[in-house]
Parts: sequence; C-alpha cells; structure tokens
Amino acid sequence: MADGSDGEPVDDATLVEAAREAQEESFAPYSGYAVGAALLTADGSVVTGCNVENANYSNSLHAEEVALGSAVAAGHREFEAVAVSSGERDGVTPCGMCRQTLAEFCGEEFRVVCDLGGDDRREYTLGHLLPDTIDADTLDRDR
Repeated sequence: MADGSDGEPVDDATLVEAAREAQEESFAPYSGYAVGAALLTADGSVVTGCNVENANYSNSLHAEEVALGSAVAAGHREFEAVAVSSGERDGVTPCGMCRQTLAEFCGEEFRVVCDLGGDDRREYTLGHLLPDTIDADTLDRDR
C-alpha cells in the first residue's frame, strides 16, 4: 500500500484503506465496536491508530487519539487529513473529544474522510464538525 514514503501523493482511497487496516487491529472486547484511523501528515506520511478499550471505559483510547499521539511522537506537527473507518455503512465521524484534540494541531480546513464501505466515503472539514474550537486565544493567558 502506498503510504507516502515513496514520494507519491496519498489519495483518499489509500488513506481509507490504511484506516481499514488499522481497524482490523482494534482491541474492542467490550463493545465490539472497532475503529481505525489514518492520519496524513504534511510531508505525505500516513500514521495509523486503532481504538484500544479498557474495562474502565474512561481509560479507553480512541483511534484518532492513537494515530495523533503516534504521529506527534514521531515528530509530526502538521497534518492534512484523517480517514476514519468503523465498518458501519453510515460511517463514523470523530467524537467531540477527538475533534477538539485534532483541532490542537489542525485548522478549520483539515479534511475528515469517513469510510462508508466499498468505494463510498463522506468528507467534512474540521471546521464543519467543530465550528467553535477551544484554543490558546480562548484561554486568554493574560488573565
């Protein structure tokens, strides 16, 4: 699979396929709801993640969090898009927490590609999914 490491641009189909492959590695013994994410970095690399559940649900990790954490640990700070796959025909979008976490690094035009199965997908911008982010300006550090 092309992952951008060969210098070729990564298209949405490739990004979705990477998210599907990550979904297969999901650890979801409690809910059975497996999710995979593939994050496209500014340099064309693809970093994947899957959800990792815990018996204490609040300790579970979301696929987008895992992908973003892995990307940041590898030195990436700029991102172009994320694909998310759950195997659901309706697709899945990142939850509110993941949207806000992505917003820490990504602007309003950041693309979110939702896998709808087969060749079908739906695309949003992060600004559409999270119109009023909390950012450094919101926190007004001079208070």
